[in-house]
Amino acid sequence: MWREVFVNKSELIEHIAQQADISKAAAGRALEAVIGGIQASLKKGDNVSLLGFGTFAVSTRAARTGRNPRTGAEIKIKKAKVPKFRPGKALKDALN
Repeated sequence: MWREVFVNKSELIEHIAQQADISKAAAGRALEAVIGGIQASLKKGDNVSLLGFGTFAVSTRAARTGRNPRTGAEIKIKKAKVPKFRPGKALKDALN
């Protein structure tokens, strides 16, 4: 069985270019557009669902107290918005 492994963005762009029969430059612009669209939607607080792939969402992590690993001193960590990804059924099924 032949298997492709994507390690970085440039390899993903190359794969997109080959599969879509377009130039690497066009594939790079397309990938940047997809990533930018997902980021913009998440920034507005919207979820992004790609049917068969999964859902990107934003979650809020509560403020908490942590420790500086060097000194052991307590530090306050502010609340933060963090991206979450929940894989879809088709993606899960493809892996098993």
